[in-house]
Amino acid sequence: MDIITIGEYMKTLRLVFLVCSMMIAQSDKEMVKSIFDETLVNGEAYSKLRELCLDIGARLSGSPELEKAVDWSKKVMEDYGFDKVYLQKTMVPHWVRGEKETAYAIINGKKYELNILANGNSVATPDGGIKAKIIRMSLPSDLEKIGKDKIKGKIVFYDRAFDQRKIDNDYGGAGPTRWFGAAEAEKYGAIGVLNRSLASAHEGDDFPHTGNGKASKIPTASLSVKSSNALIELLNKDPNLDVFMKLNCKHLPDAVSYNVIGEIKGSEFPDKYITIGGHLDSWDVGHGAHDDGTGCVQAIEALRTLNALNIKPRHTIRAVMFTNEENGMRGGNKYAEVAKEKNEIHIAALESDGGGFTPRGFSVDGNEEQLKKIQSWIPLFDKRTITFAEKGSGGADITPLRKATGAIAIGLSVDHQRYFDYHHTEADTFDKVNKRELLLGAASMTSLIYLIDKYGI
Repeated sequence: MDIITIGEYMKTLRLVFLVCSMMIAQSDKEMVKSIFDETLVNGEAYSKLRELCLDIGARLSGSPELEKAVDWSKKVMEDYGFDKVYLQKTMVPHWVRGEKETAYAIINGKKYELNILANGNSVATPDGGIKAKIIRMSLPSDLEKIGKDKIKGKIVFYDRAFDQRKIDNDYGGAGPTRWFGAAEAEKYGAIGVLNRSLASAHEGDDFPHTGNGKASKIPTASLSVKSSNALIELLNKDPNLDVFMKLNCKHLPDAVSYNVIGEIKGSEFPDKYITIGGHLDSWDVGHGAHDDGTGCVQAIEALRTLNALNIKPRHTIRAVMFTNEENGMRGGNKYAEVAKEKNEIHIAALESDGGGFTPRGFSVDGNEEQLKKIQSWIPLFDKRTITFAEKGSGGADITPLRKATGAIAIGLSVDHQRYFDYHHTEADTFDKVNKRELLLGAASMTSLIYLIDKYGI
């Protein structure tokens, strides 16, 4: 029998390890390919999105449409035969828009119509509307520089446009105009607020973008990009013009709603959970297609695909349709609250809430070791889909779960150059979603869930 040296033995072990690693990597690559094949050929996310958008439509918290969407998503997951499907009750805000808003500028008695949409959580104007001079600025941070004397009794017009140099988007830069604009302007004596829509700034965009903001006692609405530009031109002609605005919204008592949860039970760790989800509610205009019907159907599709491929997960996989993300975050908070109360072990959560566009990568809210592990899996994906994993936010609905349980939170990052053409507008309709892009996103999410389940995180 030949005697080998320690060095030769270690070299042989390294070679065996390398060969085994290559075999495992190839096996994972083949499985990811199988997940994409199944989703792209047999995926049903697009047909389910059609039902959600066209049979039910917009789904604002407290509305009958959201109730219908809860029933619909529960039945869809039951029909797929998931191991367990149930509802998680929570109370949600009930704000209603009322009759269509009106606004116009007045110069020498002539009216110039402006296209506006009340921002979520706004109060109504008096029955007769309000009419006042305009004080124009970029951001709420400008209020202090201008001063209360110049602002009191006026309508503040925030005209901060998206910075077009931002390749992704400038939602964070322009967002404060809607998020805090009214609450801050109220402190300086303003009687109303108009903000340029948080939109991709192309001149023909005449869809006002609604959305939530911090509560205040003054009415607030978003102007379409086209109307914002028109108002600026009018102000250049007559800085002392008046603007009239009338909003008819109101707050009703909180309503009952539900997170809808479907599970595939884990074979080894049934009491350890991986969550994948989107939010079921939407604003009351359009269909709530990209925001966030796509995320919901992608999450359901992930579980359908695992079942179709006869993949038995080690951990329990949950698809969660979160309620009330748009104007209250009650669903995400309730899910995290229950998880903490029950001492549930959540190892990861994945959310899609950036639209059903072509997937590009993952945004990871976790530690460096977790990020590197996900980055090590990127070569398993086709380079025309997922190409990166980077530090960032996991998503609004799963951030409370991360804080409550320590679970890593991951967001699907997509190529959403068109997202802010549609976001929170009448234009966010089913026909704006591309079937193939939607399914590519679903397959990407399913693949990541498969890898986390197999190797842990």
